[in-house]
Amino acid sequence: MGSSIYLDHNATTALDPIVRTEMTPWLDAKFGNPSSLHAFGQEARRAVDAARARVARLVGAEPEEIVLTSGGTEANNLAILGVAEGSRPTRRRVVTTAIEHQSVLGPCGFRAHGGGALTVLPVDRDGRLDPAEALASLRNDTLLASVMLANNDVGTEQPVGALASRARELGIPLHTDAVQAVGKVPVDVRALGVDLLSFSAHKLHGPSGAGALYVRRGVALAPRAFGGHQERGLRPGTENVAAIVGFGKACDLAAERLERDATHLARLRAGFEAALLATVPGAVVNGDGAPRLPNTSNVSFDGVDGQLLVINLDLLGLAVSTGAACSSADREPSHVLLAMGRTPLEARASMRCSFGRGNTDDDVSQSVERIARAVSMLREVHQ
Repeated sequence: MGSSIYLDHNATTALDPIVRTEMTPWLDAKFGNPSSLHAFGQEARRAVDAARARVARLVGAEPEEIVLTSGGTEANNLAILGVAEGSRPTRRRVVTTAIEHQSVLGPCGFRAHGGGALTVLPVDRDGRLDPAEALASLRNDTLLASVMLANNDVGTEQPVGALASRARELGIPLHTDAVQAVGKVPVDVRALGVDLLSFSAHKLHGPSGAGALYVRRGVALAPRAFGGHQERGLRPGTENVAAIVGFGKACDLAAERLERDATHLARLRAGFEAALLATVPGAVVNGDGAPRLPNTSNVSFDGVDGQLLVINLDLLGLAVSTGAACSSADREPSHVLLAMGRTPLEARASMRCSFGRGNTDDDVSQSVERIARAVSMLREVHQ
């Protein structure tokens, strides 16, 4: 077996050494609480404010429109439940899609169980919304719409900009989970026209434990936790200064490297999929008929159990997944692939490979070789 290869960057990314260097002082000599009035605290406050400005700049927002959170899950929950609590009581219906991350589907379902109505939009076989159906779902009784910018399992991008225009006409706050998109493709909140947007540091070579929710000026949002007055009272609790500083630096690096990284990742994925389809009989790329993130490839293999494939590939030194890391312990097939019209058997036969800026052409060739070996072995066992 050769060296280990990591192709699970949609789950998390390695901390960039430049980010680590910037964080280090805040894990050591600099330890003030940003809410303290003395010099230690005010130095920490300046660091948090500077990082907030960097985070905002990556998505075209103003610093005052950024609420710092512990990650994408908290940001999604704050957006959905916060709008539900802070909006007009005459509107009760939430609109979302069948392929959202569980941190969106969960609070949408919670809201529905609390007496609201829920519309879950279907997708086609490539994981793409029907724009006309999505637009028609936005009505005067709609409290909130939440449509992800790009899917974590297959990478399919959604027509969020078109929906935002209609939502704005009707006064409907539109939230988008952009956790997988930010840092991989250009994201500008003004160009999209969204009211709320979630993203996270550890998806773009920053630290775990830091994320952000963009909240457009004028959007009513109620807190989901109570305590101190941090983050304008929307996210109480002492700030994780080191992680926030790292998040800010990671956003700067993502902006600098975005075009170069996207070109590199798209080339690696194209070579990977072409080689895999030519090498492994019965391989099918899911979602390849729609616009996708440049780094994401979801492939199904006829007659193979995806979880067994992931385990065998790990033994061969290749790290991939069957989908969202948050659902990895769930034996149920991917709800995303089921929504795309795959049978449970087809959905269970899938794996996700997600490339990162450190992957190489040799990683591609070695990965295809190891996948072909593992698929062949599993098929022989089950014949």
